[in-house]
Amino acid sequence: MSYRLSERIADLDWDSLQQSLDMHGYAKIPTLLNKPECNEIIATYEVQDHFRSTIDMARYRFGIGEYKYYNAPLPDLLQQLREGFYPGLAKTANCWLEQLGYAAAYPANLKEFLDHCHEEEQARSTPLILKYETGGYNCLHQDLYGNVYFPFQIVIALNQKEDDFTGGEFLLVEQRPRAQSQGHVLTLEQGEGLIFPTNHRPVLGTRGYYKTTLRHGVSTVTSGTRYSLGIIFHDAK
Repeated sequence: MSYRLSERIADLDWDSLQQSLDMHGYAKIPTLLNKPECNEIIATYEVQDHFRSTIDMARYRFGIGEYKYYNAPLPDLLQQLREGFYPGLAKTANCWLEQLGYAAAYPANLKEFLDHCHEEEQARSTPLILKYETGGYNCLHQDLYGNVYFPFQIVIALNQKEDDFTGGEFLLVEQRPRAQSQGHVLTLEQGEGLIFPTNHRPVLGTRGYYKTTLRHGVSTVTSGTRYSLGIIFHDAK
């Protein structure tokens, strides 16, 4: 893959991604980052100037591990990911709003959406890199950060399961009204990604569409070190 990341994103099968989001609530992205690009992102972890904040998950009882929020302006690869995925996902986000009886609310480009975040005093960048060592895990949660949020986010695997670590599966749990929750256990190869809901999604029932609430997390890493990249489209307070 020698052509730019923004072009790779544009060349994805967007119809299939959007159909998967509608049907399952999530969509796997085929290998998007090559190994050198994954290693380039992992290498940023040790360069403190790249980050605005470091979170020890155990301190806040979020799990066991560490993650760091990137400073703005973002590294080029992250900026291409955020800008490249936003327009297509905004279309699906507006369709989901309309299914639930609301007017479309998400602009066609990321800058306009972030301007709205900043007007609401959400001006801190949110893309992050996560590191889990043996015994690490992430409790089920949502990444909202304020009143304004984008309904999708993306996680990308930066190193290789079974080679660099074991365990550490991505968990997605959907809470359905008046029913037990449904869980998904998802694995990603290095460079693959997953699009999933930030908060809720519409599901078609006998009386039209209704909301289900989703939370995500990471199962326990049983050996090695697991790195992943999180692309969140809204900024934080």
